[in-house]
Amino acid sequence: GDVTCVSNFDLYCTFLFRSELEKKYIGEINDEELIEGAVKGYVDALGDPYTTYYTKKEMKTIMEETNGNFVGIGVYMTKDLEKNAILIIKPIENSPAEKAGILPGDLITKVDDVEYTGDKLEEASNKIRGEEGTKVKLEIYRNGETKTFELTRTKVVVSHVTTKVLNNDIGYIAISDFEGECASEFETKYKQLEKQGIKKLIIDIRNNGGGIVDEALKIANMLVDKDSTLLITKDKSDKEEITKATEKPIINMPTVVLVNGYSASASEILAGALKDNGKATLVGTKTYGKGIIQELHQLSDGSGLKITVSEYYTPNHNAIHKIGITPDVEIDLSEDVKQQTTIQEKDDNQLQKAIEILK
Repeated sequence: GDVTCVSNFDLYCTFLFRSELEKKYIGEINDEELIEGAVKGYVDALGDPYTTYYTKKEMKTIMEETNGNFVGIGVYMTKDLEKNAILIIKPIENSPAEKAGILPGDLITKVDDVEYTGDKLEEASNKIRGEEGTKVKLEIYRNGETKTFELTRTKVVVSHVTTKVLNNDIGYIAISDFEGECASEFETKYKQLEKQGIKKLIIDIRNNGGGIVDEALKIANMLVDKDSTLLITKDKSDKEEITKATEKPIINMPTVVLVNGYSASASEILAGALKDNGKATLVGTKTYGKGIIQELHQLSDGSGLKITVSEYYTPNHNAIHKIGITPDVEIDLSEDVKQQTTIQEKDDNQLQKAIEILK
């Protein structure tokens, strides 16, 4: 007869489903895949796009990415909540994606001719990765047009921080994400700029989708006065925890932070800490608005569970989630350069505004 489970999806119910499948299903049954799918669905039913179950294979990939070394095409992706689409935050420098002309704001609609929505971000991400030297085909939606790219996977090594000197005395530091040893790399590269005689600083976290919260806090610690509030978090029981700066700042110079609509999560923590403590002028457009924090737990079988555990607020107790941070100086990137893969300094009007402010 028909299998009916009105409530209590328990072991007995699972057994009935398994029994029916075994009797009638014409394909092969892989119990491990069934269990993984069931657990994924169970966690997805919470309705929180940031609380996720990862298989053993997915966890291995995540650990490789966190350490800044993986095989793929080299893009940062997130879920576009409004469009339920897979949004490219930006391609990684010198990656196959950048060389092919993939741009920030592109939406991935298909991978190897299979359609993927934002709900399938993890699946699409796994499909895009693969063995070095193999090819993957992406269908991209951009400004009302659909484009197709065929890319060859390669080993992508991520540098989290890039620097240069502008106008002889302005240090420029771009942070691509807050993974790995980002704060340590930031400190090392800042000190190199200091030796070159910089007097002012621009920190560029445009298109930075976030990463490890502690890395962002360590960087904030380098600019904010000791004992000042950096972050306020509130957990499930509404208990607030205040994180304060623990060290004397090593950076004491006029600072501008560049942000945009793709600056999210840990980027917003850094921007909020510097803005509210009066340590930087924020320039650009309103940030993404991801004001919740996840913890990643590796389970005993090698799989993992990423759980939303708290909401965060800036030092002035401003909420971020689904709101974002409004810059002190709002200026949108010029339309004629928005779709350029590499923007020249002279054409980057947000950067030029930062330089103007520091002058």
